[in-house]
Parts: sequence; C-alpha cells; structure tokens
Amino acid sequence: MLKKRLVISILMFGLLAVVLSVSLVSAAVEVDTSELREAVTVAGIRAHQQALQDIADDNDGNRAASTSGYDASAAYVAELLEAAGYNVSTQPFDFPFFQELSPSELEQTAPGSETYEYLVDFFTMDYSGDGEVTAPVQAVDLNLPSTGGSTSGCEADDFSDFTAGNIALIQRGTCFFIDKVRNAVNAGAVGVIVFNEGNSPDREPLFGGTLGEPVSIPVLTASFAFGVALNDLIDDGLTLRMTTDTISETRSTFNVLAETTSGRADRVVVVGAHLDSVPEGPGINDNGSGTATILEIALQMAALEDFEPRNKVVFAFWGAEEAGLFGSEYYVSQLSASQIKKIAVNLNFDMLGSPNYARFVYDGDGSSTPLAGPNGSKNIEQVFLEYFNEQELETEPTAFDGRSDYGPFIAVGIPAGGLFSGAEGINPDNGIAYDPCYHLACDTVDNVSEEALDELGDAAAHAVLTFADTTSAVNGTDKGKGKGKWADAMEYDGAHLRK
Repeated sequence: MLKKRLVISILMFGLLAVVLSVSLVSAAVEVDTSELREAVTVAGIRAHQQALQDIADDNDGNRAASTSGYDASAAYVAELLEAAGYNVSTQPFDFPFFQELSPSELEQTAPGSETYEYLVDFFTMDYSGDGEVTAPVQAVDLNLPSTGGSTSGCEADDFSDFTAGNIALIQRGTCFFIDKVRNAVNAGAVGVIVFNEGNSPDREPLFGGTLGEPVSIPVLTASFAFGVALNDLIDDGLTLRMTTDTISETRSTFNVLAETTSGRADRVVVVGAHLDSVPEGPGINDNGSGTATILEIALQMAALEDFEPRNKVVFAFWGAEEAGLFGSEYYVSQLSASQIKKIAVNLNFDMLGSPNYARFVYDGDGSSTPLAGPNGSKNIEQVFLEYFNEQELETEPTAFDGRSDYGPFIAVGIPAGGLFSGAEGINPDNGIAYDPCYHLACDTVDNVSEEALDELGDAAAHAVLTFADTTSAVNGTDKGKGKGKWADAMEYDGAHLRK
C-alpha cells in the first residue's frame, strides 16, 4: 500500500510539474531577442525624434492630426518603412476636430457682478460649441451634499421642468458628459456648466473633460466647490455670461499601417503608437518617443539576417489620438469579426521617454488596478515583467483606463499591453510630474530622458520580437463579441475624461 501511494504521488507530482511548465510558457515561448535589442539604439530613436522636431519647426510648431505637420510626419515614417520592405498603406478617416482659440470667459451679471478666473474657477469642455450667452442658471437634479452616484442630467426626465433659454448647472456623476449635454440641448439649454461630483477628494477639483463630438452650445467644467457656490446663488436670481472661442468641426486625417510580408495571418501582432501631437506643441515625447521607438524597431527587425516572423506584424501609426483615439478606433471598427479573432495581441507604446520617468507596465490581469484586460492580456504583462526582472529594473502597474490607443482593442476583447513612462501625474519619488511639458509647447527634442528610451526601448523590442516569433497562442476568448464591459468601464477617451 505504501509503495502504491508513493507511485501515485510521483505521478501526481509529475502531472503538476507539466501543468506548471505549460502555465509558465503560455504567455509566449521564449525568444532570443538580444540581436534586435542591440540593433535598436538610443541614437537611432533620437534621430527619428529630431526629424519629427524639424518637421514641427517647419509647420507652425506642431504635428497635430489634419495639419501639414502631421502629413509630413506620416510621409517620413512611410518612406522609411517602404524602403525597409514593408507593405505600407494609409487608412483615411474623418474625425471631430476641436481647438480652443482663446480662453473662455465666465461672468456673474446678477445678483451681483463678478468675473471668474479661467483655469482656477472653470475650464472649457472639449468639443464645446463657440459663442456668447447671457442667461439665468438652473440646477439639474443635483446630489447635495454629495454621496456619490450622481445621475444629474443623465436622463431626459431630469429636464422635465427646465426652462428653455437657461444655462444648465449639472453635476458630474455616473454617465458620460455627452449624455448630459445632449439632454440639456434637447431641453433648450443655451449653455452648460458641469461641476465635479464632490464625493471624494479626487472628485472635488477643477477638471477637464471631453464630449467626444461637437455640440452647438458653450460647455464649461468647474470644481465641486465652485458648482456649489453657483447653486447657492440661484435662488437670488443668478445670471451668468458665458463666452467660448472654439473650433469644433469635422476634419480628415489618416493612419499609417506597415505590414510584414510574411507571418501567420491568423496570429497578427498589432504594434501601435500615435503619430499626432497636440496643437500646442511638437509632441516629441508625447508621442514622438513611441513613434520613434516602434519605427526603429520595425526598421531593425526588417534588417535582421535570416529572420522572418512566424506571425504577421502590423506597425500602426495612429492619427487623431489626441482628439480622442479616433485613428485606432476607426481601425478596429473596420475589422470583421473574423479579423478581430485573428489579432493575437495589441502592443501599445504611448510615451516612452518622459524626463522624470517611471517604468509603467499595463496591468493585464487587473491585480493592482480596477480593470483587467481581455483574456491574454495577463500573458503580455508577464512578458514585460519577466524581462524587466531579468534586467533588475523595477516596474509599476498602470491601468487600462482608456487613456491610449489600446482602448478600442480591449473594447472588442483583443488582448493588449504595453509600456508608459508617465505624463502629467506626479512622481512620488520626487514630487515632480513625470513629464512637466506634457501637452505643452516645451515638449521638444530636449524634453526626453535617454535613459528611459534605452530601458523602455529595449523592453519594447523584446516584446515585439517575442510575439512576432512565438509559436504559442495568446489569443483571448472574448474577441468578436462587440463592445462590452471594457468600453463602459473606461473613464477616459485618450487624455480626456469622458464621464
């Protein structure tokens, strides 16, 4: 009997070892990426960044989607990729363009007279209409004192007693800003102020947000305290003058796509970085760093001797990310259900050279952040974590919150992952923003950490080659089901809050 138990124990131990072995390699069969990592140099990446800087300098200081600076950036990328042997194409699409031409104004004209301060008391919502209105203010289903879960303005019934011609005062809460503003417009509001919800410290300050599409009336945001102060004046006959100076219109731009000429078409690896900058500056870290890095990876991968990827790789340079992920969203929207299932992974690289950087890895399994990615995202995360661990470099998790071009991919169940060096958030190690020039004119070729490019660039090259050459599958089981929990859960649309 003892001998029989011993044999059974040995068999069970062996089976457990096999299971553990399978789980350890399920992310991707190990690939030697040293040759590619050695070929992808900081000097090579910096050369592309300098080219993007020169393009911005020659085109009004920016490379925003639909501008000559963006078109020149796309031509630069496409020419190099074509010469390297990729099948290069452009994918045109229309998108809602927004730009604030001058700061908005807000003034109390009754019961007293007071001029409020832009960027202190109020801000302009992206895709706000252009114009000037003076009208009484009417509160819409406010939750005061705030307990969270505000539905202010979320339903048409919230406006059942709204007086057409008034300015709607609405509280941030559970639904998207566009839903609140659409209901206000339908009720005859001539302007909208959305103030923060106030149920927690992070829901109290002044904030920026996006409607995601143009609207016809001025829309401003405000802090919770400012919204409460306005509400307290309504019974005294509060009247405000709102002025916005914006362009909000439909424009055209395009993605640049470069495909390998070989590799399994049923295991496509989409490697993405957005090519556009904000209108305010050249965007050499955001996202010239991601653009330059995946461009150099593509060029050096094509130059490897005797190498053909097992899996097809698409290097995607997205347009109109800064406007709200419109390039990647359009790309995904054009995929059939069958094509969605054939995309094994999406690797996203948006900001890799922040001057006060951290090594953020997208939290694919949701172990440290609120939302896990689709099945397979954990495997992508593990490839990055194992690489950095081998290099003895610490990492931090970053959430799938919708702030970059992975958003449309995970919304349809495609596994995603990638790296991020930090944006306007504060680095707790020194109390300084990861990128103090985020979305500003000073985001130039000098606004980059070469150390960050070196470390994150090598990690990006490692992941790209690993998934390009792996023999194991990482496809999730969620794909092809349409937008679901991921689309609803993400609070951001690019860099902009949407609810």
